[in-house]
Amino acid sequence: MNDRQKLKPELLAPAGSINIFEKAIEAGADAVYIGAPALNARALSKDFTFAEIAAMIHFAHAKGVKLYLAANSLLKENEIPQVLETLAMLEALQQVDLIILDLGVYHLCRTYFPHLRLHASTLFGAHNSLAVRQFENMGFERVVLARELTVKEISSIARTNDMELEVFIHGALCFSYSGLCLFSSYLGGKSGLRGRCVQPCRRRYQWNQKGEKPGYYFSMNDLSGIDLIHGLKKAGVSSFKIEGRLRSAHYVSTVVKAYRMVIDADTGDKKILANAKELLGQAMGRKTSQGFFSTAESKELISPYHSGNIGMYLGQAGKGTGKGKVSLVLKQSIQVGDRLRLHQEDTGERVAFSLRNITKNGRKISQADPGDNIMLEVPAVVKQGDSLFKVDSRMAREAERKKPGLDAGRFNPTVTKLQKKTKQKVSTIQKSLAAGQISHKKQPAAGRRKKGSSAAMPRTYIKIDDLQVLKLHLPIMPELLLVELNRKTYNDFQHHGKTVKKFQHKMVWCLPPILLENDLEFFSKAINLLIEKNFRTWQIGHVGQQLFFDGKERLNLLGDYTLNILNSQGLYALHSLKLQSTQAAIEIDRESLGDILGSKSAAKAGVDLGMTVYGTPPLFTARPMASHFIYAQPFVSPKGESFVLRKSWNSTVALAENPFSLLAKLSELFGMGVKYAVIDLCHRKIIRKEIDEIGRELAGKRYRRKLSMFNYNGSLL
Repeated sequence: MNDRQKLKPELLAPAGSINIFEKAIEAGADAVYIGAPALNARALSKDFTFAEIAAMIHFAHAKGVKLYLAANSLLKENEIPQVLETLAMLEALQQVDLIILDLGVYHLCRTYFPHLRLHASTLFGAHNSLAVRQFENMGFERVVLARELTVKEISSIARTNDMELEVFIHGALCFSYSGLCLFSSYLGGKSGLRGRCVQPCRRRYQWNQKGEKPGYYFSMNDLSGIDLIHGLKKAGVSSFKIEGRLRSAHYVSTVVKAYRMVIDADTGDKKILANAKELLGQAMGRKTSQGFFSTAESKELISPYHSGNIGMYLGQAGKGTGKGKVSLVLKQSIQVGDRLRLHQEDTGERVAFSLRNITKNGRKISQADPGDNIMLEVPAVVKQGDSLFKVDSRMAREAERKKPGLDAGRFNPTVTKLQKKTKQKVSTIQKSLAAGQISHKKQPAAGRRKKGSSAAMPRTYIKIDDLQVLKLHLPIMPELLLVELNRKTYNDFQHHGKTVKKFQHKMVWCLPPILLENDLEFFSKAINLLIEKNFRTWQIGHVGQQLFFDGKERLNLLGDYTLNILNSQGLYALHSLKLQSTQAAIEIDRESLGDILGSKSAAKAGVDLGMTVYGTPPLFTARPMASHFIYAQPFVSPKGESFVLRKSWNSTVALAENPFSLLAKLSELFGMGVKYAVIDLCHRKIIRKEIDEIGRELAGKRYRRKLSMFNYNGSLL
């Protein structure tokens, strides 16, 4: 039994307000996490003031409770000044733990604010022991494991290291693997990794196939791991985390009380477990499952023909429904002032509102009970069959609006003094960044143009995940050929060497971003054998994968766009991990890219920046391969948007039907300072026609069809 197994695990609760913070502690939380100003991955939530944070730190520590701040949002270059002020103040407040995602924030913390304790966010995608070991090497105090892991996988990871391991135990689940969802960003520039997800996975879709009814194919049921507490503790989990910084005080308090009962109880006390489950039933959440803890193939993960709304189901709109009104027979009690959500079944859209009027038998009433046939006033057009949910009660909200017990105002003088004290430090750091940080000795980047070659365009690389594509004759001879390493491509290379012989001197093996624990042995052996065959250039999809190459000499390491670089400081972090080049985050916009490349810090970081300029990137990459999925058949949104599901070697991916293209922008990208461009032919069957179209575009001829530019011409929010 290790030290983690001997200690009672931490119960970690969310809080989106001071009242909820107090309720969480009152209910029995050992620790509470809130959003950090300017770095909060719940962009819809209200930022706390520094006085409020100071008051919460003081209050928590007086109660023997810890306070963590979630700074788990990707950072744009132009946001660095504001973030520096936040980090300086948080360090000055002392005893602050930060949950972070961005490699640039990591570099700023380690370089300028070393007293901040860092936790690696679940969005960092720690799916294996290699990733955990890397975060330990980087100086993190704790790793929040990816939410897609089984208890068995968690146990295996825990056995290999002494890091504090945190897991989500209750709350909402994303369909995509942690940190790899581009769906919201692709549909309108609202990045999930910047806290602005519009949740397109929760919408209703229709398979483009006769006889198939529409459904909520990717809307995950909520996680409830109440039955698995003691098994996860035995596996080595140090902290159990409840999701829900946008949830109500009632929800947080109820869930904390339930888990407190089970964590404190004897492992065999079935009565306490039953009582805890009854308590959880009072929280207004979705249908629940055990998530991925038991199996990644659970039929309980998704209820495809249920809307998946948060809240208590009230019923469906009946006859007499129309603009501004809805008729229904109630399933649960309601009262004027309750918060309701209308789910419009034909579009999948949701409308939230506070209930103002209830009419029964032509008479206005203040409350109604189950079985009542009533009419409600709704600020939307309602159609028969639309669904209604209660998401919060008036009484709960009134309790939440009560004046907080702690007085944040008395900390204003302390905060004012600290702000004056940190102002000079921040100014000094900003001057350092403006001048460019300490210049590193720049290592030679892979694939650099030889002297005398044309400088009209960036270096062009082509990426494939099927060696058979090489038989189609590529649109150009790339400077580097990027090949995804998986069991199929490795086997094909071993047995069909003639096909790739002429490309072998250009080949770069690329590691996919998701490697589960049982994948590590294969990849370790394959990498070592390929290095023996003199493959010296590699691309990693996750920072943990750098450890595969640690201690091996004369190698060139590249980074994929999945490292999510949106600022110059992230380049410094990658330089410290011995990378020579990396791609920018694929969802980046033109202005943000220009801000990075225009900074002196980026020029001195010693890491070349490239871009994926063509491809069909996975809009989400998911572990489930559910029985209701129809692969290679488009699924269509109510707005007419069309996508397709495909099986990748270890996952399900969703792709836009057409690729995005920045090929027409190559000259502009080069002028901005982009060092190489990647044409990505992965994740789908490539035909001769597409190869020819790419070739014509590279020759200066435009596509006949209009293709998306992702967020390049827009604004990444």
